This record gives sequence, C-alpha cells and structure tokens, in this order.
Amino acid sequence: MNYLKKNIVMGAMIIASLTACNKDVLDLTPTNDITAEQVYKDFTGYQQAFLKVYGSLVMTGGGGPGATDLAGIDAGQSDFLRLYWNIQQLTSDETLCSWNDPGIPDMNYGTPDASNIMIQGIYTRCIYTVTLVNEFLRESTPEKLAARNISQTADIESFRNEARFIRAYQYWVLMDLFGNPPFVTEENLIGTTAPNQIMRPQLFDYIETELLDLETKLADPKKNEYGRADKAAVWTLLSKLYLNAEVYIDQPKYTEAITYTTKVIAGGYALASSYANLFLEDNYATSKDEIIFSLNYDGVQTQNNGGTTFIINSTINGEMIPANFGVPTGGWGGNRTTSTLPLAFGDYSGATDKRAQFFGDKITNDDLGVFTDGLRITKFKNMKSTGQAGASQGGTFSSLDFPLFRLADVYLMYAEAVLRGGTGGSLAQAISYVNLIRQRAYGNATGNITALTLDFILAERSRELYFEAYRRTDLIRFGRLTGSSYIWPWKGGTLAGRSIDEYRNLLPLPNSDVIANQNLTQNTGY
Repeated sequence: MNYLKKNIVMGAMIIASLTACNKDVLDLTPTNDITAEQVYKDFTGYQQAFLKVYGSLVMTGGGGPGATDLAGIDAGQSDFLRLYWNIQQLTSDETLCSWNDPGIPDMNYGTPDASNIMIQGIYTRCIYTVTLVNEFLRESTPEKLAARNISQTADIESFRNEARFIRAYQYWVLMDLFGNPPFVTEENLIGTTAPNQIMRPQLFDYIETELLDLETKLADPKKNEYGRADKAAVWTLLSKLYLNAEVYIDQPKYTEAITYTTKVIAGGYALASSYANLFLEDNYATSKDEIIFSLNYDGVQTQNNGGTTFIINSTINGEMIPANFGVPTGGWGGNRTTSTLPLAFGDYSGATDKRAQFFGDKITNDDLGVFTDGLRITKFKNMKSTGQAGASQGGTFSSLDFPLFRLADVYLMYAEAVLRGGTGGSLAQAISYVNLIRQRAYGNATGNITALTLDFILAERSRELYFEAYRRTDLIRFGRLTGSSYIWPWKGGTLAGRSIDEYRNLLPLPNSDVIANQNLTQNTGY
C-alpha cells in the first residue's frame, strides 16, 4: 500500500534489540552486542531506525505477536493503542469490559492505582518511544553523518523532524494522563543519572516550543506519505494542546486553538462521504481526505494482539458472526457500551443518525462480567468498502488503520474553542462545521442545528468520536470525570455509579518507577 506500512516491520525487527526497556525506563543502554556503529553504518540503517520510531506506535516488538519491547507486561497488551484506548475508554462513560484480566476492573470503575498494569504499560510504552527518538537524534547529528560518510542529509533531516513530532506526541500523552512524568531528550547522557521529573507547566512549554518549531519543517498538509506526520498533524496536536490548556496549565488558550484548527481546516481536508468507511480496512483510500494522521496496521506483516485487532475482536463475539467483521476466527467478547453512550443518540437504532452502530437489545449494565450486558459496537471492521475482507493472518489480525487525528474532531475543537471565548472564529462558522458533521450522520439536513452549547458539544463528541480514545480527556476538560455532578453505571465501583475524587483527573505514576527513581514524586492522592 505504501512504503511506511510495508516496511515498518523490517525496521522494527532490525532495531528491536538495540534498545530495551528495563526498570529505569528513561535511562537505557544497549543490552546486547549490537552497537550504534553497526546499525547506523549506512543510509539503510538510518531508514530502519526511523521506521522503528513509527513501528513502536503500532507493534509490540520485532518478533511477532508474542514479542514485546517492554518488560513486565503481556505482549498482547503492550501495544500503544490498546493501552491508550483502554485508559481513555474504560475510565469513561462510554465503555465497560467484561474481562477480569489484571488492571481491568479498576479501570472500569475509574479508580486505577499505582500498581495497575495498564498504567505501567502506557507509561513505559510512551517512554520507550521517547527513548528511541532520543537515540535516533543523537546518532543523526551533522557530525555523526559526516563521520560516517552519509550523504543523504536532507532525507535524514526530514526523518529527524518527524521523529521529534512523535516524541512531542508521546510527551503530550504522558502530560495528559500523568501530568508530571520523567523527562529526557537527546541532550541527556544515558547511563549517568536517573531522569528528572518535569512539572506539567514546563512540559506544556516544551511540547509547544517543539511543535511551533516543527510546523515550519514538516511536509505540507497531505504531501507526506500516508501514515507519516506533516504540518497538519502538528497543527492538530497544537489544537489539542491549546484546547486543554486550562486543564494543563490553568490558562485558557482558546484563541490559539482557533488559530490552529483553522490552519488544519484550510489544509485541503474534507469529511469522508461515508462515516462507516472511516473504520473499514480501505479507509486509506476512501477516507484519506479526512484522516490527518493514522496508526497503520498490517494483519499479515506486523500482526499483534493490540491496535485495531484488539478493538475489533474485543467488541464482537461469535453471535455477531466475526467473518462479517473480517476476522472469521476472532471475536473475543470483551468491550461493550455503558447505557450512557447509546442514549446520547436518542434513537440508537441507526435509523436516523447513521453513526449509531450498535448490536444487541439490552442497553442496561447490570452485570459487569457479562459481555452481552449492554449494547455492542459494530463500528470497526477489517472489511473493505467493497464488501471484501481485509488482509488477516489466521483470520484474527486486522489490517484496519486507526485514524488517530481526523477532520471531524478538528471541526468540533474549533466549535468548542469559539464557545469557550476564543477570538478569531465565529459562532456561525462553528455551527456550520458541526452541521457538516451532522449532515453526514443523517444523510441530509435533518440533524442541522441553529444554536450551540458546551453540553451539546460534549454529547456530539461522543456521538461522533465514540470508542476512538478521546473520552477521558474530554470528560476532564468538561469537569465531568470526577465528582458527583455526572454519574454513569459502575463509576466508582457501584452499579448506580458514585462520585470519585478529583485527584483522579491525573493517573498515578507507576509504583515501580517511583521506587526506582528517587527524583520522582508521586501524584497527589496516590
């Protein structure tokens, strides 16, 4: 399909053994006999190391489904998207998981502690990717390239800038979830001292500075390979940073959010004609005008039990006929909706709003351990828009790419920033963007609105973006995750739901790293 998707596995396999995660996750050194001089001896080596940076977002390791770059976590659970998705979804009002695997019950309740394996996993996965980027940047300086007689300096400079974007994104995830993580760049010497902790305001400044520098250096919107970052990806991440700034640094930056969402919207993007096609295996062809940045999966070459393989299989069971989802031997029966999500649609049959893609007839959630206790999701499929199944090794793995950033989210961010008082936009334009989303959902102007409120935006974000790993961050921004003003089934560990403490707007740093690194102070409340 494209160079990145076809070759990401090669870079991952060749570079996987160069860097490994151990207890001090940001203080890594090679753990075997492969040296940087061997890996970076020619341009091909630099390409492979660059691919490993992207590969760390979509693979668990270089050795197939049973391999992982991370220690202390099951390989199948160590994929970035699976970890991030679980944290964003299970702690929210949208999703419940019937499994009793380690870490899941507390996530369902929104009360994970510092020993939760998913918390350890996402923290370590993000830091592992940061470590790969730092190593690549150290080894691709002009001095190193000259010493190795590498002549493709312009290509490698592009690689460096994209790697910096990936690092900024991973630090944004860490800042969003944990607030105050350890912090290391390529300027720090490895193997010397334990990493220092960075506070949220300083990390915000770092991410902002990096992205503002990169917006002039990456490829123009839609001019890079599909799946690789460009200026629009930078602008989208800046939009997210600014929209949540009041949470992160207690300072509103809604005007800046309008500025950068406007840049994305002017970048040549358009909503896909079909909402359903965004989540089908050939979305790279049918929905490329809406997808700004994707995580690319290949169910034959880079299969693992995370990513869209996890999302598809965990939301269906045999009753739902897995072959209709492009995974004929799959169907794990784990994640379904809380009653809150389908009720956000009113008529959740999909007869009016085509985004409502549910299966089943029991909307309530009485038994946490029963997959059919609540409506199931049929949104994600390893199927092409033509009706053919996507590529799948063994009939379980998915080749569906995950749309990490897409235009509909940008439209909704613009509208929210206007409502929250940002300047440079207009309410009329915000309503117009929301109506474009709703016209696609309804197939006509039936769903058009003439006024906007913040409560409507939060509900519309759920209708448009459900099960896409947005919800925890959204609820925190709207003041709805913690406290008692908004309750959903099983929040706080009771069927009726209950208040949870405000400190849970931040996740705890993993106990293992706090113990290993005396420079770290645990987040309040844990």
